[in-house]
Amino acid sequence: MDDTSRTARPDGPDPARYPARAVVDLAAIRDNVRALRGHAGSAEVMAVVKADAYGHGLLPSALAALAGGATWLSVAQPSEALALRAAGLGPDRSRLVAWLFPPGAPLRALIEADVDVSVAACWALDDVAAAARAAERPARVHLEVDTGLGRNGVMPTDLPAVLASAVRAEAEGVLRVVGIWSHLACADEPGHPSIAAQAEVFDDAVRLAERSGLAPDVRHLANSAATLTAPRTRYDLVRPGLAVYGMSPVPQLGPPAEHGLTPAMTLEARLATVKQVGAGQGVSYGGEYTTTGPTVLGVVPLGYADGIPRHASSGPSGSGPGGPVLVGGPDAGRRVLRVRGRVCMDQLVLDLGPGATERAGDVVTLFGAGTGLGRGGTPIAEDWAQAAGTIGYEITTRLGGRVPREHVGLDVLDDAARSLVRAATARPGAANATAAAPTGSDPTDHERTTSR
Repeated sequence: MDDTSRTARPDGPDPARYPARAVVDLAAIRDNVRALRGHAGSAEVMAVVKADAYGHGLLPSALAALAGGATWLSVAQPSEALALRAAGLGPDRSRLVAWLFPPGAPLRALIEADVDVSVAACWALDDVAAAARAAERPARVHLEVDTGLGRNGVMPTDLPAVLASAVRAEAEGVLRVVGIWSHLACADEPGHPSIAAQAEVFDDAVRLAERSGLAPDVRHLANSAATLTAPRTRYDLVRPGLAVYGMSPVPQLGPPAEHGLTPAMTLEARLATVKQVGAGQGVSYGGEYTTTGPTVLGVVPLGYADGIPRHASSGPSGSGPGGPVLVGGPDAGRRVLRVRGRVCMDQLVLDLGPGATERAGDVVTLFGAGTGLGRGGTPIAEDWAQAAGTIGYEITTRLGGRVPREHVGLDVLDDAARSLVRAATARPGAANATAAAPTGSDPTDHERTTSR
């Protein structure tokens, strides 16, 4: 088979930059938030954009979530909150909460940037109060209560002391407790008894806070799974993360479409090598997959350095599942194949089959929007999660920084939001490009930004 270089099609990754890309559809994020608002009843939506918006790109994803009707945003790390504020996403657009930090965190900077701060211990409340005094402005605080997850948050036995400190700090004028919240342990198992039990503990904590003299504006407990399946937990805000990006937090109940969600990310790559081999050819390290007859192998230039899980390798002689990859054009030869042999640092291998017509430079899709393999559709992130023995969250979040994110659907953003995205991707080091629209078309329909 001729394996000479080819001219890359314009409808795929630009090999002059990188042989793969993650295309993020901002319209899908907007529409997912709209769908979540429908599930939330009277509660507002706090879109979780931590971890670079689950790998989708922090600023564009945050703005798309706001376009869909989210009124709050939240992140884990202070650096993420400060990055959003520095990019121009001010409190006039959205309230913003940061909830995870050790001693020595930049609390004064958060307060000066008008970022709400979560507090999960007495020392943290003291540190926030000290930072507010230094900033000469009151902090906005959310108290996190551990209602049963056993992770971050004030234990119920310690809550009276924390509340007493909060009341004193409010009286001093250095902070205001604007929220109280917790996190569910088993919301991805609808009907699990711990969900109702945690809600009861949460209600007790809210009542205790109010009896102490605090008057928080918002109570929030529901994550993505609870937003979709546990109305009892919705309170004043729901706090979806994974579902914002079109992945189901309860895949056992069906694909994302069952909840009105559309996966926002499509991961594509160009075949780097296509070649014929004979029977008995070992494939990749260890030779754990061996061809059974003459066939064609295709090398995909993505590997675990890009975040492709090594656990999605196929087992000995192909007995393991292997991550799914969609190959072939829209007209003929379209099929889903599995990774063969071990996923390597920079590449993985497909057995394209005897008589395959693919050539170097052709585009393959690892996952994207669709109904998933279980419904006979395009592979989705959850299919890769099943192949790797993990969860959908990990598949997009672990995607490496050297894979460019191309954001499409900027027309769902208002003019000011589009300007923020363009400015962010134009900064030195952003490795950005804005694709021109076809002649005679509305440029906002086709504009895309690219960044790493």
